[in-house]
Amino acid sequence: MKINENDIQKVAKLARLELSSGEREEFSRQLNDIIEYVEKINELDTSGVKPADHIVELSNVFREDVVQKSIDTSEIEKMAPAFKNGHIVVPRIIE
Repeated sequence: MKINENDIQKVAKLARLELSSGEREEFSRQLNDIIEYVEKINELDTSGVKPADHIVELSNVFREDVVQKSIDTSEIEKMAPAFKNGHIVVPRIIE
């Protein structure tokens, strides 16, 4: 696929850019170089390569889900500035 100055002009018009003739020529050359490089990459044999969504393998650190004793409600009540019906009372921020 070759990109010519007309293609560059069409995209520039859609993007509302004013490009000089020299800029259109330069961008055309640069985009053709990029496309040529991508086409070279497509020539590589990747049949044995697994698709990857990350470069580095990710792993989660899991722990056993063990039920543990929580802080007693009376202790929480001592720490909270306001406590009502088993709940910590906080200032209203949404009207």
